[in-house]
Amino acid sequence: MKIVTWNCNGAFRNKYLALAAMDADIMVIQECEDPMQCADVRYKNWAGNYIWIGDSKHKGMGIFCKDGIQLSNNNWDADGTKHFISARINNSFDLIAVWTQRNNSVTYRYIGQFWKYLRLHKGKMEDTVIVGDFNSNKIWDTKHRECNHSEVVRELSEIGVVSLYHEQYKVGQGEEPHPTFYLQRNLKKPYHIDYIFASKNRFPNVTDFEIGSETVWLAISDHLPVIAVLDFE
Repeated sequence: MKIVTWNCNGAFRNKYLALAAMDADIMVIQECEDPMQCADVRYKNWAGNYIWIGDSKHKGMGIFCKDGIQLSNNNWDADGTKHFISARINNSFDLIAVWTQRNNSVTYRYIGQFWKYLRLHKGKMEDTVIVGDFNSNKIWDTKHRECNHSEVVRELSEIGVVSLYHEQYKVGQGEEPHPTFYLQRNLKKPYHIDYIFASKNRFPNVTDFEIGSETVWLAISDHLPVIAVLDFE
């Protein structure tokens, strides 16, 4: 199963065809429009099998699946944190889509939002894939006190959920040589803030892992797509 996460930097209705060659089974897209409220009929028809949330019809997050994949919303309570979707895939495993926000919080902004969400649902996350734009990296740990990036990674590891990038490339958190985001699309401002985490027991075989090329994707977004192909038991 091929899974892609990509912050499209808005106007996804004009960009979704750029993902066509990937032939992904599941796409988690941040900063996309709500297909139901979009005037672009082609985008609405393309979306088809999806779940979307957002504060504005112009900018939210969606899970988009191929036809034939069973996608259902678990409706896990986010308790005001932003933004998370928990969905059941093929009645087989749970996928959590992530786009963390500042959410008017000083202490619990960005990774702190996921830390709070993890507090709510950790007991249900042992059999999951967690995918998205976390707006986070270990290099900013001191800004987030006890609810920092390293603490989230540690807690996920307690339930056997690991970052597939770090498993694949054998590098430590905060030491990533491959960026997923360029601030203001500036090649001199690279950061690794997009992740695919997965249950190591449920998904023991990662047959492919890739981050899109900046020479291709920076023309249309400040983020690069992150792609994983998983074989699951």
